[in-house]
Amino acid sequence: MGSSSEFSIYGSVKNPFDLNLVAGGSSGGSAAAIAEGISDIALGSDTGGSVRQPAAFCGIYGLKPSYGRVSRYGLVAHASSFDTIGIMSKSIKDVYSTFCAISGKDIKDSTSVDADKPSISNLEDSKLPKSIGIINDKILNQINVEIAEKYRLLVDYLKLKKVQIIEIDLPYFEYCIAAYYVLTMAEASSNLSRFDGVRYGNRANNENLSDLYIKTRSDGFSDEVKRRIMTGTYVLSSGYYDAYFSKALKVRRLIKNSYSDLFNKCENLLIPTTPELPFKLKNNLEDPLKMYLSDIFTVPINLAGIAALNIPAGFSSSNLPIGLQLVSNSFKEETLFSLAHILSEEEIFDTN
Repeated sequence: MGSSSEFSIYGSVKNPFDLNLVAGGSSGGSAAAIAEGISDIALGSDTGGSVRQPAAFCGIYGLKPSYGRVSRYGLVAHASSFDTIGIMSKSIKDVYSTFCAISGKDIKDSTSVDADKPSISNLEDSKLPKSIGIINDKILNQINVEIAEKYRLLVDYLKLKKVQIIEIDLPYFEYCIAAYYVLTMAEASSNLSRFDGVRYGNRANNENLSDLYIKTRSDGFSDEVKRRIMTGTYVLSSGYYDAYFSKALKVRRLIKNSYSDLFNKCENLLIPTTPELPFKLKNNLEDPLKMYLSDIFTVPINLAGIAALNIPAGFSSSNLPIGLQLVSNSFKEETLFSLAHILSEEEIFDTN
């Protein structure tokens, strides 16, 4: 778990563009494999940006589908009401064809939805959205300058193409990180309780049952996973449930409803994927809050259960990838593919 892929038992995943930098997380291994050309297509799990953020850091496409659009059967659960299976590739056509192949109802996943499958031929008939929501300069001025420049470049292109541009406020933006981590840590605590060395997972042998649990879970989970389990157990405990978990659920409902209202005005949204360029290995390990804030633009999408796609948006002056995020309402992924396909054909970003 985490936004940097530095907690693996096999060591940190390194960014193919600079081995001193992180590849993003937590699906950084998948993203790095695509960027290196080791694989054409990779899957990852996106609970709060774990496909889109590493896709942005590695300069590839990364899709987070609507919640329920792709079966989660076989996935080790992190936070069950957030987890989605995402797709990564250098090619938007490969992302689209993979999405067509794996989306749909699965009797082994009760949360999967029987939505109409798109046809691959639709991509050639792509159209620009009629309207797109953009964030204001107040937020843009707080992120990396070069990411903001790419953002404005895309907005100018859309204006040139007569797409209606609507300035929006991201709903309850200042509360999203807090609500997300309270809820996901609580769900992680519940989901991972089964890994006790008795029913599931590896066992650290000990004659005393209590010590068996403690040693097994101490050895079996990384620091970040332990941090989330303990925090999640705390917010679910007697006396704190109403103060934290219950309130976070109410905030999530407000966020979901507000995004639904936004899509009554805009067909798509355009927001940054990350506030910063890829950061150095070990840079944020001692500051979990700083690490969590790197997901500030991705977690609202999971809270709302809607769809988003990271698109490569060229490179910084130091030759590091930049990503931007296209967002659609639930089960409207086709609009994301259409816009991304047109942008890839137009080549408005220098992606060499």
